Amino acid sequence: EVQLVESGGGLVQAGGSLRLSCAASGFTFDNYAIGWFRQAPGMERDGVSCISSSDGRTYYADSVKGRFTISSDNAKNTVYLQMNSLKPEDTAVYYCAVTYGSTWYLCLLNYDNWGQGTQVTVSS
Repeated sequence: EVQLVESGGGLVQAGGSLRLSCAASGFTFDNYAIGWFRQAPGMERDGVSCISSSDGRTYYADSVKGRFTISSDNAKNTVYLQMNSLKPEDTAVYYCAVTYGSTWYLCLLNYDNWGQGTQVTVSS
């Protein structure tokens, strides 16, 4: 069974950094994509960044370009989200998810399996 285990969330001041990790297991197919999504209080869940395991192609939301970096270590079945220059508006629950679909690069909510979420809070 597919399992995604997240870690790395916490409380930081504006301008600080965090690195989120998503350890994945139980995948059926070789080609897949991992996405990071976030949901702030009272807001809908949105795609932050997504990456393909097969060729390393990436997607970033405009709001995080230049500040966040997604990367993968396929040997460890782990995907990371390095978050720098954090802003209060980055405060949200962050989720990782996996999809095997060909539209992964859209980084939308039609991913197949989801992690439990980890809280990121950025103070001003």
